[in-house]
Amino acid sequence: MTSASKTVVSFFPVYAGDECGEKRSRQAVRVNSMEWNFQSAEDLAAALRAGEVSSVELADEAIARIERDDKVINAICVPDFDRARAAARDADQARARGEDRPLLGIPVTVKESYNIAGMTTTWGMPPHRNYLPAEDAVQVSRLKAAGAVVLGKTNVPLGLQDIQSFNEIYGTTNNPWDHGRTSGGSSGGSAAALASGFGALSIGSDLAGSLRTPAHFCGVYAHKPTLGLAANRGMVPPSEPALPVDLDLAVVGPMARTARDLTLLLDVMAGPDPLTRGVAHRLALPPARHERLRDFRVLVLDEHPLIPTGAAVRAGVNRVAAALVDGGARVGRHSPLLPDLTEAAMLYMRLLISGSVARFPIESLEQLRTRVAGLSADDQSLDAVRLRAMVFSHRDWMEANYRREVHRHGWRQLFAEFDAVVCPITPTPAFPHDHNPNPLERRIDIDGVEYPYFDQLVWAGLATMPGLPATAIPAGRSPEGLPVGVQLIGPMFEDRTPLRLAELLEQKIGGFQAPK
Repeated sequence: MTSASKTVVSFFPVYAGDECGEKRSRQAVRVNSMEWNFQSAEDLAAALRAGEVSSVELADEAIARIERDDKVINAICVPDFDRARAAARDADQARARGEDRPLLGIPVTVKESYNIAGMTTTWGMPPHRNYLPAEDAVQVSRLKAAGAVVLGKTNVPLGLQDIQSFNEIYGTTNNPWDHGRTSGGSSGGSAAALASGFGALSIGSDLAGSLRTPAHFCGVYAHKPTLGLAANRGMVPPSEPALPVDLDLAVVGPMARTARDLTLLLDVMAGPDPLTRGVAHRLALPPARHERLRDFRVLVLDEHPLIPTGAAVRAGVNRVAAALVDGGARVGRHSPLLPDLTEAAMLYMRLLISGSVARFPIESLEQLRTRVAGLSADDQSLDAVRLRAMVFSHRDWMEANYRREVHRHGWRQLFAEFDAVVCPITPTPAFPHDHNPNPLERRIDIDGVEYPYFDQLVWAGLATMPGLPATAIPAGRSPEGLPVGVQLIGPMFEDRTPLRLAELLEQKIGGFQAPK
């Protein structure tokens, strides 16, 4: 590892076989480990139920590791150790009374952007460095109701608007595999925390790959749920009211070190907001389409018309493809049913950017309109698409939204023939820290050729634009030893299908490995 520092500037398990096999695997893990920090949440829960460890012991060990190692990683930006120890004591007492909940006594972290009563929520924005929300976000409430022990909050980029995690308040989160590189964004603190053994689970959010990209960069797992599957109330910019609104594109979701833990945490998070649809609706996710690898039908993509795929990521995609073939799955490389990737990327950028700038000051919009007027009509680059989207009219947005529905129908047709799509998350592994205050001047290096920084979002947008579930899984290492991940995109509201595929692939090719 290197340990590079940069000046911070402001920028606007894997168990195959039968039950006995699972027990033997768990026992082997425990015998070979002198600590609990890298155990799965599933294994920790089993150990807690068996009386092999207490929640207080787990909390103390996690806190000790954070205090020892987080000075260089900088993942935990708002620690909450006193309340964590109190929650751990409460969990032990509850278990002694015979209680058992899904996450009872499990140490977890929470992305800084979630409201937690009595803890600062800043989104990395200096004017809000002292903002204290009065109540927990709905997902924090669900974590606590499930018995989780919240260790603290994890770092984010300014306003959650970057593929890196740094801000003036809390500084820079480094990649645990190479401190000179980013951990990703905007859930970069959560991914780095998991890779460093700071808690067994974390919750984040995803609008532009913010769950999947950090997981890919840090070698962990994440799941972007179907749009609207998990309530988001309280994951809101500081000082704004925590209203139960339906967000466009953005979701909240789980992060973990195993695929099975993703499912465990998604089951806690999923469900409508009790203030709105929860009044009348109850969640009933369908089971995975298949239980065996050989029954899956998978489309594998490693090329995008708008940006090349780097060699390291292409190798990761192909490693997963080979494992699928070896496991007997039906694997395709092309399909006429696949919605047009170029139009998908442009629609995603239009919806993403128009929503992001909707509350810009009027004077800013006038300046943007002047810039847009100067664009050539022939300029169809993603930079031009993003700039035009900044001045979208409501009519423009409605047209883009209609085209999105056409794409959604195309995905429904595709998923009648396939069960999942395997593809990159970004074109490269984690890149070196780049804190140029003007992100439009940044570039992403793909095998020696530079491309506009935000063009790397097209793969994340493939699932985000139509609102599909996508599971990020580890898929090997780059020649430099950096983690490489891929995403498994599934049918809408069939989140258990890519999650099950992730679990089967974890058994086949391995999963998380702790940084050396």
